[in-house]
Amino acid sequence: MINFNVPPYTGKEIEYIRECVEVRKICGDGPFTARCSRWMEEHTGTAKCLLTTSCTHATELAALLSQVGPGDEVIMPAYTFVSTADAFVLRGAVPVFVDIRPDTMNLDENLIEDAITDRTKVIVPVHYAGVSCEMDRILELAEKYHLTVVEDAAQGVMSTYKGRPLGTIGDFGCYSFHETKNFSMGEGGALLIRDPKYVEEAEIIREKGTNRSKYFRGQIDKYTWVNHGSSYLPSDMNAAYLYAQLELAREITADRMANWNRYRENLEPLAREGRIELPTVPGECGHNAHMFYIKTRDIEERSRLIAYLKSKEIMTVFHYIPLHTAPAGLRFGRFHGEDVYTTRESERLLRLPMYYQLQPGQVDYICEQVEHFYREH
Repeated sequence: MINFNVPPYTGKEIEYIRECVEVRKICGDGPFTARCSRWMEEHTGTAKCLLTTSCTHATELAALLSQVGPGDEVIMPAYTFVSTADAFVLRGAVPVFVDIRPDTMNLDENLIEDAITDRTKVIVPVHYAGVSCEMDRILELAEKYHLTVVEDAAQGVMSTYKGRPLGTIGDFGCYSFHETKNFSMGEGGALLIRDPKYVEEAEIIREKGTNRSKYFRGQIDKYTWVNHGSSYLPSDMNAAYLYAQLELAREITADRMANWNRYRENLEPLAREGRIELPTVPGECGHNAHMFYIKTRDIEERSRLIAYLKSKEIMTVFHYIPLHTAPAGLRFGRFHGEDVYTTRESERLLRLPMYYQLQPGQVDYICEQVEHFYREH
């Protein structure tokens, strides 16, 4: 059986976790958390990286720092994971869903301005498959209307837009280190902060509303409750697992990119014949091979292909059910404009197996079976 996903593992994870146990430092903000945060700051140039228990919590922190409240509106695509909306709904804000581009599956930057009202507070571009949204236009609108930009870069670690790392372009960036991501700590995430003026407030919120971070840096002689907050700190054992992969980030990315390119080369003939569509990566985007997907003719054909590949012991999956069609989406948000592409494209998209150390022969076999389905069916 070729699994859809296998969590990354480099071999040093157990050694680093054992180190945590032996030095009796397993809670949050230990040595490995510091190493991971420093790695991300050095490799992205962000002012501050704060490791969190999930990308969901990173996005909640961003919502709090954006001072979003009841009645505020937040523009985002409906083709995204529920956490993108949840973080703002928890603050009483209204998700305003805008249609996507069919080429990249990203928020259509040309539809954002029409969705802006006097209640709009934030724009949330979601970099689908690690391919950047058109950030120049989004930043232009944010400046024009005095809006905050929170990048949902859950899938975008090691991806760039015009040479700039995703997650560092907007005011805040949110990473995921879930087991399905390129780099994993099981469950985990990170908040990237562009402007240093937000760092102290972010540290306080992340540390249950206390100034404990300043205490551990020796800046104050005791810490106390100073603001609202919660506990967003992952265990240092989780960070130890992650750091083993960050040390080999270039190798992991190169491995995934080789398989991504192999998929594309093998499946190009079917795409040229119009049987399937392949991912689009605009020239200004440097992607991280987070996923490889194809688009079928429609949902019925996709269902048949999933069943066929499963019979050949290949696990494939589709992705998000658009949020504006879900019960909570109907209750908490609204779709602005016409849903031309969001639902249609979501029903065509099929994700193929992609993970670190997926073997080239396995990629070839998957492609052979996709081709066989279209030749014979």
